[in-house]
Amino acid sequence: MSGNILDVQNLKMHFYMGHEGIFGGKKKYIYAVDDISFTLAKGETLGLVGESGCGKSTVVRAVSQLYRPTSGKVLLDGRDLTKLKRDEMFSARRDMQLVFQDPYSSLDPRMTTAEIIAEPMRIYKKRGFFKMSDAEIDGRVEHLMELVGLSKFFKNRFPHEFSGGQRQRIGIARALALRPHLILADEPVSALDVSIQAQVLNLFKDIQKEMGLSYLFIAHDLAVIKYISDRIAVMYLGKIVEIGGYKDLYANPLHPYTKALLSAAPVPDPAVERKRQRIILKGDVPSPNVQRPGCCFYDRCPEHKDCCRQSQPQFTQPAGAAAGHEVACFLFTQK
Repeated sequence: MSGNILDVQNLKMHFYMGHEGIFGGKKKYIYAVDDISFTLAKGETLGLVGESGCGKSTVVRAVSQLYRPTSGKVLLDGRDLTKLKRDEMFSARRDMQLVFQDPYSSLDPRMTTAEIIAEPMRIYKKRGFFKMSDAEIDGRVEHLMELVGLSKFFKNRFPHEFSGGQRQRIGIARALALRPHLILADEPVSALDVSIQAQVLNLFKDIQKEMGLSYLFIAHDLAVIKYISDRIAVMYLGKIVEIGGYKDLYANPLHPYTKALLSAAPVPDPAVERKRQRIILKGDVPSPNVQRPGCCFYDRCPEHKDCCRQSQPQFTQPAGAAAGHEVACFLFTQK
């Protein structure tokens, strides 16, 4: 891996929710993603994990410009996507494709498998960005089907004729059609059975090795994110609170939220499971429509200090932590 394919800087995604009161007043927002930064190296998989509602999927939509960010930069191979015009963004999306969570609703039920996989190529060909004959497109469709583990003889079947795992393979083949460099995978295995999840995850790994792809992989399943990722970023209430290599983060979690998250994951060994201490967080996740001056985890943190309420912690690499293992927590910056 050399260089970064993706560089996200101070990304914010705030959704306007109207005004307070019937006669106007202060504007209300949902602070879905609130000032996050991270990088993704070429050929790397960065896993983004957190509870439902923490902003993971919004990050994917903001990075892909399906949502235009409130502020911040999204650099794809050095190009700031937030400053591109519509036609320029259309061209840039060749290098960045999405795999969606629901393998059925993301596929057009009226189209055959071949039509679904060929559609991106035909659209970009029509706009002059893709130079392939119809015969070459048909050949690439068959190649992609075999690459994702589907027989080319299934190309005239419709989505309802496939299992959930097979439908997700179709979605992956479609994402690969334009030869992208970056795949944004938004919980691509959460709707699948556990046995099928493993097959699809192995497929992601095999394709990455063969094509040199980079993945931004979203999941709430800690076992999935550990298996697929090179590095992991932990999100809570619209912010990244810890980031590091997957081995370091699981062996030595630093942030109190990361510790609580990992303690909730079951261990298959009963003897080990009985000895583990579960960290129970008090209360519910606060509403994202209030922007707090201090740490986003203050209300539920079992180790909070007075300074945590007053200002936001900055990322730091604590003494003894592995290279690249950083945490945003005053426990490591305040004596």
